[in-house]
Parts: sequence; structure tokens; C-alpha cells
Amino acid sequence: MRSSRETPIFKKAEEIFHALKTITELFPEDNDYLQQLKSTLLEDSMVMMAKISGAEAVKLYDIKMENAAIIRKAARDILVSGNTLEMFDFEDAKYYGVIRNLIEEFKIIFAEWVESFNPKHFIVDDWGLFNPPGISRDYVQRDDELNFLYDDDDE
Repeated sequence: MRSSRETPIFKKAEEIFHALKTITELFPEDNDYLQQLKSTLLEDSMVMMAKISGAEAVKLYDIKMENAAIIRKAARDILVSGNTLEMFDFEDAKYYGVIRNLIEEFKIIFAEWVESFNPKHFIVDDWGLFNPPGISRDYVQRDDELNFLYDDDDE
């Protein structure tokens, strides 16, 4: 089984983290708002990497989808945060375009990654939020639908 760090999605998330780290180093030390934003941006990018690793470590569709939703939120928060930089006197706000481009590239990889999740590898989510398409929260799961739990392949 390959490491999650070797996946294209993790590599792109890591690239986003490093670009954010470089840009946020330019934030003025005396601007409390930008220093707080720096922490938030770096935290969001680290959450992305952690949740990618978490999703890659499990077979369960609902857990993968839950991680994907958290990743999407973190990426969107990073994207939206760039809109406030000029408002808070960040002279080099133009560099945030790099982040926007990386997030757009990430979005494509992310969508392909989510499409690779095996919807047959599920246990019914009785919250009804992350079931595969066509599976309701009150779906009665058959034993043969759980065979993947005992299979050691890397599917």
C-alpha cells in the first residue's frame, strides 16, 4: 500500500501549505489580525493534509466522505481568506493569486480523488449524511455487503 504522502492530492495540499507559509511570512508582525489569519491559514492547510491521510487510511466510504467534506471546507476557507488581505493592509496581497491557482488545481485533483472512493465499502451512516448514492439511513445492510471488512486488499 502506498503512503498517503505519495498521492497527488497530498502533494498538492503540501504545495499549498508551503506556498501559504511563504506568503504569510510576509505578514507584518505588528498586524494582529494578519498574524491571527496566518495561524488560521496554516492550520487549515495542515487539516487538509491530516484529513487526506485519514481518508487514505480507511476503506469505509462514509469516513472517506466525512474527511473529504472537512478538506473541502478548509480549502474553501483558505480561498475566501484571501479576499480580506487588502482590507487589513497587506501590501503584497497580489501574491495570494498563487494560492487561488493552487486551490483551483487542488479542486480538480480532489474531485477525481473523491470519485475513486468505493461506494460498495460502506456501513450505513444512520445520520444519513455520508451514505453512498441510493442508500438511505434506514437501509438494512446485508451481510454480503460487509465482505470488504475482512478483505486485506488495498482497494
